[in-house]
Amino acid sequence: MRQRHHRRLHGHRLSREPEHPGACRMTTLGILHPGSMGATVAAQARRSGTKVLWCPAGRSASSKERAERYGLTPVHALSELVEQADIILSLCPPAAAQDVARKVAACSYAGIYVDGNAVSPATMANISAIVQRSGATTVDGSVIGSPPSDSKSPRLYLSGPADALRPVAQLFEGSAVQAHLLSGGIGQASALKLSYSSYQKASRALAAVAYALASDHGVEAELLDIVEGRTTSYLAETAYFPKVAARSWRWGPEMKETAHALEEVGLPSDLADAAAAVMERWAALKDTSSDLAVVLQELHTGPESEPT
Repeated sequence: MRQRHHRRLHGHRLSREPEHPGACRMTTLGILHPGSMGATVAAQARRSGTKVLWCPAGRSASSKERAERYGLTPVHALSELVEQADIILSLCPPAAAQDVARKVAACSYAGIYVDGNAVSPATMANISAIVQRSGATTVDGSVIGSPPSDSKSPRLYLSGPADALRPVAQLFEGSAVQAHLLSGGIGQASALKLSYSSYQKASRALAAVAYALASDHGVEAELLDIVEGRTTSYLAETAYFPKVAARSWRWGPEMKETAHALEEVGLPSDLADAAAAVMERWAALKDTSSDLAVVLQELHTGPESEPT
């Protein structure tokens, strides 16, 4: 294996030494994987001069197109990304989060590993244990908000070892990603994410089911009239239902993780489980732009409606 070239600061590999005296040190970030959120978050890190690596092996054509669009640097294998990255940021569907961590740990990664996925505090603790076996330092992260753009500034909440949080936050200084540091250690950022998600995403699903029921009985106009003056009601935002359906392949597993988090502290998890079940009915609409009528029909034709 090549000899590692990274300097250490407070016990962490943070950046490579400059080739010339007085030159600025550059931090290298590895992104796993550049989906719609991961690619845009990584692009914001590039604005601060960070080099961002990604591994195209086994990834979709869409991921490759996004990575090229945002100027991410490809490497041939995960082992190469692990060798070069000072910080690795995992942004993937929550069901894959632990498997991604295992693959990174198998490459003997010893830098800062940021898990930014929507997982329960208990799952986050498992991920931390996995990557720490290889000598890495774990940072618990959560992204709340839409993918960053000229008009949208999501928040990136970070918790974990104090000396590892600042280097991660510095990646996004002056960018559309607003980093917020939390006290309390591993699990805090994940708990915050799922606390927010349990309302935001479950209420979206509940609003869609309520509208579908009204539509079946021809009273959808009356239902909207009831909520017309309540601008914060998701029931009034029917145009958003197709977006919920298209994202349910990611949101459904997130709701299952929310259910786990609720169970861990003795709170009822029924609504989160039910929201996940609703979203499973939209599995066929992954990343599509469907009409409202199609979205409502899929609620009637999901797994539960099939004959036994």
